[in-house]
Amino acid sequence: MPQVPLRPAVAALPPYVPGARALVGAAAFKLSSNENPFPPLGSVVAAIADGAMDVNRYPDMYATELTEAIAAHLGVNPAGVVTGNGSVAVLSHVLAAVCDAGDEVVFPWRSFEAYPIAVGIAGARAVQVPLTADGRLDLPAMAAAVTDRTRVILLCTPNNPTGPAVRADELAELLDAVPRDVLVVLDEAYVEFVRDPLAADGLAVFAARPNVVLLRTFSKAYGLAGLRVGFAVARPRLAAGIRAVSTPFGVSHLAQLAAVASLRAADELMVRVEAVVDERSRMLAGLRAQGWEVPDSEANFVWLPLGDRALAFAGESARSGVLVRPFAGDGVRVSVGEAEATDLLLEVAEGFAR
Repeated sequence: MPQVPLRPAVAALPPYVPGARALVGAAAFKLSSNENPFPPLGSVVAAIADGAMDVNRYPDMYATELTEAIAAHLGVNPAGVVTGNGSVAVLSHVLAAVCDAGDEVVFPWRSFEAYPIAVGIAGARAVQVPLTADGRLDLPAMAAAVTDRTRVILLCTPNNPTGPAVRADELAELLDAVPRDVLVVLDEAYVEFVRDPLAADGLAVFAARPNVVLLRTFSKAYGLAGLRVGFAVARPRLAAGIRAVSTPFGVSHLAQLAAVASLRAADELMVRVEAVVDERSRMLAGLRAQGWEVPDSEANFVWLPLGDRALAFAGESARSGVLVRPFAGDGVRVSVGEAEATDLLLEVAEGFAR
């Protein structure tokens, strides 16, 4: 019987694999999704509760109060801020605004697994550039991969799932090498966790380079993963184009209120971020003391380059009560969570035959 055909690009899309969740009734530490281990602040919960009576109304389509709050927080033009249903949705809108069928998008691999999906949906062609042996983005190779069909370069910094951040000098070299009409997207989902003094300053780079766009999120440092709030910072003309292709009412009323409340409590939230950074340092030190070779991480996770043993490690971890995120054939990403979770993870790692 004849069937409605899917677009070939859609049929070829790789699936997005979410982090494992504990079975109902099972006790396990969830270190599989790069979530903030702390519950929402009381002031944020109060803002959500106060807004609950208005969910029969559509939200502000342009998230005006939130956009202005983000702009004030970052010191940018509000006309250049575009919000969306998580930074993943905003990325899709960026690509929809600048890519035509057959255009090329260059990005590192392995990196955020939504990249090939978003590129395919946009009808563009993915150009994947392998990471270096130590899990870093190979920016010279990415610059060399640019052709006259390239419209966008995606840079995940710090890189998910391996952890290193792009450094200022290497980013400057890439930006000097690529044409000015190629859009360079700095995906900074984990920027609040960066402590490398040599890491690129995304806001400074954006201010100096008209072809740079920043992507950020409230899911990680701000702990709003369940409410889906992300945003782009772009030049106003480009932001208007991104806004034009965005899903109407893409950020719910409750999410907008929670994000604004989170910005008001930014100092309090950054204390929590510092606690995660400290726990990251303890996890890295513990793994290295056991003899593991792990990349420096500037995010809220650590990467174990286990190759073909990734699934075995994830299975052993799950049996011990720790859920991690395996990438078959490459490695395992472990989110930084509670101190007890780190202790248990280190026990698993110590006993795992490498």
